[in-house]
Amino acid sequence: MRLRTRSLIAGALALGACAPVGPDYVRPTLSVPSEYHGVTGTWKPAQPADTLPRGKWWEIFDDPQLNALAERIDGANQTIRQAEARYAQAQAVLRQTRAERYPFVTGSASARRSRTYRESAGATSDFDLGVDASWEVDVWGRVRRAVEAGRAQTQAAAADVESVRLSVTAALLQNYLALRVTDAQSRLLEDTVSAYNRLLTLTRNRYNAGVVGKSDVVQAEAQVKSTQAQHVDLGVQRAHFAHAIAALIGETPATLSVAPAPLVARLPAIPPGLPSELLERRPDIANAERRVAAANARIGVAQAALFPAVNLSAGSAINSTTLPELLRAPTLFWALGSAAMQVLFDGGERQALTDQARALLDAEAAVFRQTVLTSFQEVEDNLAALRILEEEAKLQAEAVAAARESVKLTENRYRAGAASILEVIVVQTIALSNERTALGIHGRRFAAAVQLVKALGGGWDARSLERVLATQGEVSKHSAR
Repeated sequence: MRLRTRSLIAGALALGACAPVGPDYVRPTLSVPSEYHGVTGTWKPAQPADTLPRGKWWEIFDDPQLNALAERIDGANQTIRQAEARYAQAQAVLRQTRAERYPFVTGSASARRSRTYRESAGATSDFDLGVDASWEVDVWGRVRRAVEAGRAQTQAAAADVESVRLSVTAALLQNYLALRVTDAQSRLLEDTVSAYNRLLTLTRNRYNAGVVGKSDVVQAEAQVKSTQAQHVDLGVQRAHFAHAIAALIGETPATLSVAPAPLVARLPAIPPGLPSELLERRPDIANAERRVAAANARIGVAQAALFPAVNLSAGSAINSTTLPELLRAPTLFWALGSAAMQVLFDGGERQALTDQARALLDAEAAVFRQTVLTSFQEVEDNLAALRILEEEAKLQAEAVAAARESVKLTENRYRAGAASILEVIVVQTIALSNERTALGIHGRRFAAAVQLVKALGGGWDARSLERVLATQGEVSKHSAR
């Protein structure tokens, strides 16, 4: 009997070691460009490395207050917490799936007291202790494929955490830098109002001297009031940016105050070849690729349902009419068994589930390819934006210099009585417009730089590149498990 039991267990283990049904995972094929448009450098095929640390990439903008705000995101942002909770949920689901590889053991205990109402009949007692175990032999690899799918889904959830963290950090940077550009616009308007007030004082003095008419004073006053209104209007934009920053770091707008300050952040230089190095670190690409792997494994889960389910069972119990005798060997009995069950007719339900799994794989593969295409578009868009805006900024700087010179000359002519107040107002308005346009271009360059870092996956520093090389082998081993 002991030999028969061992043979049964050995046979079950041999069956469970068979190759699982369903296709083995192969990453979808991709068509990638040799280089970015207008950017030279060495390109290598993307290998998602979402498990790598990303580093404090925001520090490349060299703004201490921005760094301090970015440090507060991880512990307070609710969107990141939600993604982390979903990752923890995926880990728990994976543990639950892995538990199916082991036997399911239950225990029972009972005690009964009964009496038959007959003459001279007494009460009787009955005590039972039992243990039962059942195990589904993973002959066709259903559990193994389910674990494979769960592992890939957990990796996708981990990549999603990084995607959310990257998006939230980028949003914080964009709002903060836009706020500082608004502060610069505010200072520009303050200085402009001061200059216009000086012109207004000059005009009033000339009016009192009878040199100019009342209309000149009214025009100068209108210019001052209009510029003051523009300055006040900036408060709406600034409030929105400040409130967005508060929400991103998990605070209410009433509890966070970001005082006006100069724009000290600098535009980071893009090292040659950076796109080819860091596109592989986009977490959304890794997320999409892992979902393809999970969908592929679920085909095996669906196909395993087409084959018989093999179960082993074992049970043991002891019974006695008295508690002291309960654990004596003569009261012990046990049983071993095996069973196979096959659905003979289901109207095509199981085949339909397999077809669903295949269709889901095709859909996830399409999502993966589209994610890659979108990532190339985002990188190209922001590289082009930085390149074009740099050229535009140079031309706009020349326009600002020319407008300032025009204001200086026209004001001198006005003081000499050779120009009208209207001429001065026109050139001053043009100069202010050019100054604000220049600041707007500067803000757009910051926004494009942040978006480019985001499009490249974050971690934009030399140390992160060294970590990529140092940890690539470990990441490969982790992905293979």
